Amino acid sequence: MPEPSSQESRGAVAGTGMGGTMDLAAGEAAALERVPGGPAGGGPESRPRSLWSDAWRDLRRNPVFLLSALVILFLVLISIWPSAITSGNPLDCDLAKAQDGSSPGHPFGFDGQGCDVYTRTVYGARTSVTVGVCATLGVALLGSVLGGLAGFFGGAWDAVLSRITDVFFAIPVVLGGLVLLSVVTSNTVWPVVGFMVLLGWPQISRIARGSVITARQNDYVQAARALGASPARLLLRHIAPNAVAPVIVVATIALGTYISLEATLSYLGVGLKPPSVSWGIDISAASPYIRNAPHALLWPSGALAITVLAFIMLGDAVRDALDPKLR
Repeated sequence: MPEPSSQESRGAVAGTGMGGTMDLAAGEAAALERVPGGPAGGGPESRPRSLWSDAWRDLRRNPVFLLSALVILFLVLISIWPSAITSGNPLDCDLAKAQDGSSPGHPFGFDGQGCDVYTRTVYGARTSVTVGVCATLGVALLGSVLGGLAGFFGGAWDAVLSRITDVFFAIPVVLGGLVLLSVVTSNTVWPVVGFMVLLGWPQISRIARGSVITARQNDYVQAARALGASPARLLLRHIAPNAVAPVIVVATIALGTYISLEATLSYLGVGLKPPSVSWGIDISAASPYIRNAPHALLWPSGALAITVLAFIMLGDAVRDALDPKLR
């Protein structure tokens, strides 16, 4: 009986991909070797994926993320370029049209001062998005740095920062705004943003601290430390990229909270003040006329609710995508 050729002998055994082998005919083994992603592991599916690539793949398939992202993108566009969908001026008012309903060119009607509600609603998005984004960036940056350093070094730094965060957590947000912003005379958004950063960083700080403490105990961090990596390299290259996901999730959800907080403070008269354009100012001005002109209250309130809901939905989608336990 003739012996099998060396080529047939080599083709009759193929790897299983789990450290073992299986007997195959020569043609089957050769076919598997030619298929990308076969047992040899040469295809794109065999390449290891990171947490971020998996999260982006899940987000692209999530209708909640797509819907909220479209709403937020629209809000950002009209914040940058409000004249794209309205040609009016939010400060042009005519008392002769006060509390009038919708009319051609004015689909939302007029408020108690005769101002076009549609134009003011569109321009109010700029204030809300600016306050929300700037406050979130400030809170995330300050809280991540302080919390990350406390979690990495521990000791006295961690103990002092923990006591400071306890003090800030004890301050009611709305009451603190009434006290601190009541003495501010500026009409810009920056005092409101500064107040939100001042009282918002402790939450992000605690989350960053816990995430860094968890990440620094991983084996790859211990291996890098044993190889002589400096503390700065350990924190920036090995710990921070793997500890930032919870901070991103909380900051995304908090962005909608900061938008609603700005509207609340403006409604109470301590946030933005006229002639600034804000949904909170318009809601406050329309409240006395809710029976005679409900449209003046409905549209800015609806825009505020949709904006806050969009950011909360976006944060929930990002949280689900970045949490491996939910896969």
